[in-house]
Amino acid sequence: MSLRHYLIIGAVAALASYALTPLVRRFALKHHVVAYPGGRKIHRTPIPEMGGTALFAGLVLAVLIQIAGEHFFGWKGFLSDTNISTVNLVGIAVGAAVIFTTGLIDDIFDIPPGAKLAGQIVAALVVSLCGVNIGFLSNPIDGSKIWLDPIMCHLLTTFYLVAFANIINLVDGLDGLAAGISAIAAASLLVLAAGVNQLTAALIATLIVGVCVGFLRFNFNPASIFMGDEGALLLGFLLGIISLMGVMKTTAAVALAVPLLIVAVPIFDTLSAIIRRIRGKRPIKEADKGHIHHRLLSRGLNQRQTVLIIYAWSILLAVGGYAVRNTPTHIRTATLIILLLITAALSWFLGLFEAVHRGDERPPEGRKKR
Repeated sequence: MSLRHYLIIGAVAALASYALTPLVRRFALKHHVVAYPGGRKIHRTPIPEMGGTALFAGLVLAVLIQIAGEHFFGWKGFLSDTNISTVNLVGIAVGAAVIFTTGLIDDIFDIPPGAKLAGQIVAALVVSLCGVNIGFLSNPIDGSKIWLDPIMCHLLTTFYLVAFANIINLVDGLDGLAAGISAIAAASLLVLAAGVNQLTAALIATLIVGVCVGFLRFNFNPASIFMGDEGALLLGFLLGIISLMGVMKTTAAVALAVPLLIVAVPIFDTLSAIIRRIRGKRPIKEADKGHIHHRLLSRGLNQRQTVLIIYAWSILLAVGGYAVRNTPTHIRTATLIILLLITAALSWFLGLFEAVHRGDERPPEGRKKR
């Protein structure tokens, strides 16, 4: 596929998302599917939160146009990708629909966490059973393949996809944050997937970039709509699938690290939250105001400044992911050390691992709560 084709289909996805978002916003307001202020939420007025529906619809419309182009105009893409089968494509489509529906139901009816997790597991299992999975790991010593038995293959893939879906959902705390990080991650995975001729992975990444860009017109601060769980879970889930198809189908020992490094900011935010809550003797699942964006806000930054800083951090890590995948060993090692030092310095500066005890939602000493 040419760069021109990627630009065209990405623009189609962006226009679809841009056009559909106001319609979804009106529907959500009419039916009172809104996020109210309070608790950990930063916004001060009710905001409709069905934006993920516009993202999903934009993706579907762009996929249909792409398939029509393949049928009638000889475009390259889903149907001509020799690295993926029809069964794989069906599994991806069904899995994406299941996880989107799970998030949508949760946004409308607020279902129990167990039911929400069950929907995510079903979506991931469908994708894995249809052949998009982690069939082997790489031996870090000699680069040889370590093949997994079927049960371990499906268990590991399910865990991987559910985790990917939730790290985007957990970072969705400020206007434009999840959409922007998803677009940056998708653009990075697009470059990697296109480089190894994984057309389907590259196309899905292109569509994610497109719908996120179109949606950001309404979601960037001050946001007039949120993507909700259905949007965040869908984006994270698809990013996980892209990483399985476009990056991990290699025997390189660093293959697993590449997609994880590209989305390292939300992963690091999640891990620091777990450690922070354990230190504070609080349940891991209990929310707090110690996330990266809360800490940056407590330093006196506004929402836009905070989001742009996290964007820059994500871009830096994405570039690092590309370097890890495509550079000699000494450059790869130096890149990882530099990224580790930057991350450690930011962690110390923001106090990400400082315990937040029950009833004490204040940022660390000397910092104002917003």
